[in-house]
Amino acid sequence: MVSPIRIAIADDHALFRQGLLALLRPQLDIEVVAELERAEDLVPTLQRTDCDVLLLDLQMERSTLSDIEPLAERVAVLVVTATERVEDAVAAIRAGARGVVFKRFPIETLLTAVHAVVGGQMWMPPALQADVLARLREPAGAALTRREREIVCHVARGLRNAEVAERLSISEVTVKTHVNNIFQKLGLRDRVELALYAVRMGMIGAHERRL
Repeated sequence: MVSPIRIAIADDHALFRQGLLALLRPQLDIEVVAELERAEDLVPTLQRTDCDVLLLDLQMERSTLSDIEPLAERVAVLVVTATERVEDAVAAIRAGARGVVFKRFPIETLLTAVHAVVGGQMWMPPALQADVLARLREPAGAALTRREREIVCHVARGLRNAEVAERLSISEVTVKTHVNNIFQKLGLRDRVELALYAVRMGMIGAHERRL
């Protein structure tokens, strides 16, 4: 007898988790082994739970993009999200996700995606594939706006948000918002990774990095 596909569901909306659980229970080849409502529980839960696929919402009580890379070393991450932005899908794939499914899709589509990633394949909606592949073929920085590239250069050189705001004549809150958006677009976790990215992409020289 073939072992069932072991699935963990990570979403901070209880109604969605319970509805998904109700839809998955009748599937004879699937077993839900964990439910999570907090992003901070992702890594510890997956460390102690034998799991094949993680159904991960991108927006729980915080963005989970930064969690994908360590999770992808243990389990096939299948992003299940209401967000349909190409930038989010690209960031998730770059971080190691095996696929993207939109929450508006029927359960049959989700099951198709689950079986695909378990089989070692990538899966995403056909309408999204061309856009994601085009972005993945570009240097990651190509997705950044001119202002975001300016901020990357300043932050990578070691400037604090207040200093960047002063140089660009914008508010510190605006800089912080841009930095958070940049982290999400590029799938980066902190300013050190951003500095390394800027050096790798030739946006600043290695001697300029002061972090």
